[in-house]
Amino acid sequence: MYKFIFFIFLFFLCGQNYCQELSARKKRKIELMSDPLAPSKAAFYSAIFPGLGQVYSGNAWKVPIVYAAIGSAVYSYVYNKREYNKYRGIYKRRISGFKDDEYIDLIPQNDKLLKGMDFHKRYRDMSFIFIIGTYMLNILEANVSTHLMQFNVNDDLSFKPKINFEPVSESETIGFIIKLNL
Repeated sequence: MYKFIFFIFLFFLCGQNYCQELSARKKRKIELMSDPLAPSKAAFYSAIFPGLGQVYSGNAWKVPIVYAAIGSAVYSYVYNKREYNKYRGIYKRRISGFKDDEYIDLIPQNDKLLKGMDFHKRYRDMSFIFIIGTYMLNILEANVSTHLMQFNVNDDLSFKPKINFEPVSESETIGFIIKLNL
């Protein structure tokens, strides 16, 4: 009997906490909607620490996407930089007269090493541009998503496209109605 009462008590206790959590979320959203500086704060927070603006605006599920995008661009940059430096070092050693590198059987010509060096340099530079781009996109997304929270989406706004047939002139007219209840 005591177990049953304990489970009933636990059930009501957990249910009450869940309801309080939802009301706290709604309060936070209303607070963000009423603050006109919320979009700029979210952008500032994302500029300081990527993903913090998404957490500030209540979209914490976007943080792994932000870090995956920035992390993959950083990984590509580091990989291509390492390969570029490897090809460059091998080319310098071959110009100096050493023929003991790891690519001597695979790439015997020096011009192929230069092409490989150019390839990895190009992709290293492109990866750096992607790092900057994903960082800027992170800031922009935090700003826009917080700004769209302030957008009015209630039932008082409506837009209805309408096609009427006029029986007198036997023609169709196209129009639209904008309804705004204040």
